[in-house]
Amino acid sequence: MTSSLFGFKLKSPGIQALLDGANGVEAMLDAEAEKVASAARSNAPVASGAYRDSIHVETAHTDRIVKRVVADVNYAMVVEANNGTLARSL
Repeated sequence: MTSSLFGFKLKSPGIQALLDGANGVEAMLDAEAEKVASAARSNAPVASGAYRDSIHVETAHTDRIVKRVVADVNYAMVVEANNGTLARSL
């Protein structure tokens, strides 16, 4: 592993594989993210149900695997600002 002023660069393929989701790490992250998504859906305010139904888990692969719980209706930010549904589900 080498370091620089701004961070670290991994030279170990084993460590990078873990960060990328190998050896069950991705499944563990999926399970935890789905718990958060489920809690958010359970606590979501419901007018039409569209906001609640739009809550889901997304995966991003950057230098490591990332799971995000999002609501993607066009007014999700308004609901979140008023209710904090996703934030309270963590």
